[in-house]
Amino acid sequence: MQPAADIFDPVPIQAIGARLRAARFAADPAVQDRGVCVLLNGQTEFIEKYFEVIDELRGRGFAVATMDWRGQGGSSHALTDNPLKSYVKDFAEYDEDLQTLMDWLVVPMVEKAGRPPIAVAHSMGAHNLLRYLVRKPASFRAVVVSAPMIAVSLRGTAEWIARIVTVASIRAGRGTNWVWGMERRDPYRMTFEKQLVTSDRGRFERTQKFLRENPDLRLAGATWGWLAAAFRSMDWLSAPGRPESITTPALVIDAGADRIVIPEASRKFAARMPHASHLEIAGAGHEILMERDVFRVQWWAAFDAFATCRTPGDPKIAGCSEV
Repeated sequence: MQPAADIFDPVPIQAIGARLRAARFAADPAVQDRGVCVLLNGQTEFIEKYFEVIDELRGRGFAVATMDWRGQGGSSHALTDNPLKSYVKDFAEYDEDLQTLMDWLVVPMVEKAGRPPIAVAHSMGAHNLLRYLVRKPASFRAVVVSAPMIAVSLRGTAEWIARIVTVASIRAGRGTNWVWGMERRDPYRMTFEKQLVTSDRGRFERTQKFLRENPDLRLAGATWGWLAAAFRSMDWLSAPGRPESITTPALVIDAGADRIVIPEASRKFAARMPHASHLEIAGAGHEILMERDVFRVQWWAAFDAFATCRTPGDPKIAGCSEV
């Protein structure tokens, strides 16, 4: 199997309001075909960061479809005074991105595969996938969401204060301004000692090296507008009836040492989903798939067990089938 890095051929797709960079990768022809996996990355991330994960999925028999969300990676960046700022007016824009990926790349791949896709999604990507599943739970035959953005860690700031300041900033016309401190999170300045997402220095430095060689792909952090949209979307997603409507078989995996999102909120959300199971990997940082192998092996073992059998007979995930 040729590595993803050697066969990467970006596909431009057009969403409403943004040009997106997408990609598809064939499964390893030497293993049994298992259909299509849609891979959705998190805020500030980009396709190339996931080459290792893409090859691990391909080696398990999955063809992979993925993209950069609007405002990051190789997709159209936000129309602000600084392309390093993360900004959307509303998370409905990300709904449009995912639907565009489905229509342009995934549907043709699925028609060839002859069965619905599965999905693997991280952080903001997991949040956006869950939004999609509220409306279209039958679109995927199974999903694995990793460190989903159900509630964000404000690292010492009371949430009510953060919400008041966010609303005040929007009303004052500062929606495209940095959230305090985010201007200092340019990847060029970030060191392993200051970052909050992984304990694996090698994988962290691999991403940093790539960004130094491809500076246009980097994104620093959130604006008040993005944070306001995120608060609205998290409220919408957790409202009564929304988790309960996600009937897709799901595995929710959280990082025990997460400093970006709140695992307890994710666990409670999973308990409200009719066909979800939950796992917390003790000691792992937020980016579990960019973590040390001691944590990654646990993630992949859970994925493999879920993807193979999903415990037939368990009342929470009854009726599951092999993926």
